[in-house]
Amino acid sequence: MSRIGRLPIEIPHGVKVTIDKQNVTVKGPKGELSRSFHADMSITIEGNTLFVSRPTDNGNHRALHGLTRSLLANMVQGVNDGFRKNLELTGVGYRAQVSGNNLVLQVGYSHPIEISPRPNLSLNVEGTNKIVVSGIDKEMVGEIAARIRSVRPPNPYTGKGIKYEGEKVRRKAGKSGRIGGK
Repeated sequence: MSRIGRLPIEIPHGVKVTIDKQNVTVKGPKGELSRSFHADMSITIEGNTLFVSRPTDNGNHRALHGLTRSLLANMVQGVNDGFRKNLELTGVGYRAQVSGNNLVLQVGYSHPIEISPRPNLSLNVEGTNKIVVSGIDKEMVGEIAARIRSVRPPNPYTGKGIKYEGEKVRRKAGKSGRIGGK
């Protein structure tokens, strides 16, 4: 058995799960998520607990078992608590601001970069150098946070750029001077 796949998923109070063949809909206080899963995986509800089981022990079913359980657990957690990613801007003159629904980044380019969020996601700025991406879908929160970081990834020589909160940037030594030159 998959160690992750066999773990039960507790359904918190206020969250409703509906299963229609391979389509699963999860409704909670923060919103609603729906996803279609592989037809071979069987998803059952017993009381306040979700279970995922697989038909055989072949490699494909073993991989799908843990994946299905993780995706379901993320859906339940997302509609109940939500997910958030924090990013930090480091650099002189680097700043972020919210204009309408869009995030406007000024990170050393000749023009500001505008990023628009997807539905059910919110982009907030704390101060001028902290960005908070939050929403109910873990996959979308991570994707938008990665897209924001990719605008100006942290530079290993200067340390400037956009990084995740708590991310350690390995600093490199710069040029140490030429020997024998003019």
